[in-house]
Amino acid sequence: MRSFEAVTRIDADPAAVWALLTDVHGWRDWDSGVDRIEGRVALGEPITVYATMIRSRPFTATVTELRPQEAMRWRGGLPGGLAVIERTYALDAQDGGGTVLTVREDHSGPLAGVLGRTTPDLNPSFRQFCAGLKAKAEGRVSRPAG
Repeated sequence: MRSFEAVTRIDADPAAVWALLTDVHGWRDWDSGVDRIEGRVALGEPITVYATMIRSRPFTATVTELRPQEAMRWRGGLPGGLAVIERTYALDAQDGGGTVLTVREDHSGPLAGVLGRTTPDLNPSFRQFCAGLKAKAEGRVSRPAG
């Protein structure tokens, strides 16, 4: 299994972070790594992310979990579970205020290795995403340069 992850502490409550996180059409305003997103955040609905990093290959997934102010999970990959991509956005409310955001993507399945050879390191992109969401939630910036 191959995994990518980024974590940041945001000086905003989980409700504010959740509102920005689930407004996927607004991501482009604060994440320079996103060209556009098609779909909507609803259980069982498809989402397609067109990222600047891999413009030739959009990431399409299905929303498989929604726990308001706690977690959102998307699942994509190849048919029949040959390669499974699971992306999780987790929010952890902190004592005394603030939220820890964790973005994680796991690749598994028999053909995950093949998929891995064509997928760049997503850690920098996830760190950029977390920084953009943090800045937006804390009211410091709109769209970052990049």
